[in-house]
Amino acid sequence: MYTPDQFRETDTAEIEALIDRHPFATLVAQTPEGLVANHFPLLKDGDALVGHIALANDLHRVLDDGAEVLAIFRGEDSYISPNWYPAKAETHKAVPTWNYQVVHIHGRINFQHDRKAKLAIVGKLTKRHEEAVNGSGAWRMADAPADYMESMLGNIVGFRIEIGRVLAKSKLNQNRANADFNAVAERMAERGKARLAARMTDLKKGR
Repeated sequence: MYTPDQFRETDTAEIEALIDRHPFATLVAQTPEGLVANHFPLLKDGDALVGHIALANDLHRVLDDGAEVLAIFRGEDSYISPNWYPAKAETHKAVPTWNYQVVHIHGRINFQHDRKAKLAIVGKLTKRHEEAVNGSGAWRMADAPADYMESMLGNIVGFRIEIGRVLAKSKLNQNRANADFNAVAERMAERGKARLAARMTDLKKGR
């Protein structure tokens, strides 16, 4: 990923928050058939990412354990109009751009076929997302018939990606003068881009 120094996101807490807020990731892998991309929720578990795929998905057949993969987490994004820059009215030296946040995690994948490992992965994913949506009324695996759950577990393959390199980017007009930067931050708030606006507000303190 092209990441100029001014756009490189180095705040560990912000990177962790991006992964947590936007768990539906794109997993890219080089296979004998070429590049393959899959999309599913991933959960950070210590120094690894965990998730699962359908048994029918050939990814676990065409990738060896230990193969390198790339997980991409996309945060909020927005088109940026030159008309929003105060400087545009004075110099007209402005063009459209796009603001966004993204995290790339490089790691090595290991597939897990045993029931215990799959149960743990599904349990962690379910707990994280059910509690966020339903709170104390969260659905639990025990709510489903045992034989049905066993059938569902039999139709998936778990995996664990040991995290290697992490590269994150927050492209938020850091290359613009303060007046332009502040104006865009205000636009992001007005347009409901709360996360972009919040990060720009944080960055403003160091400008």
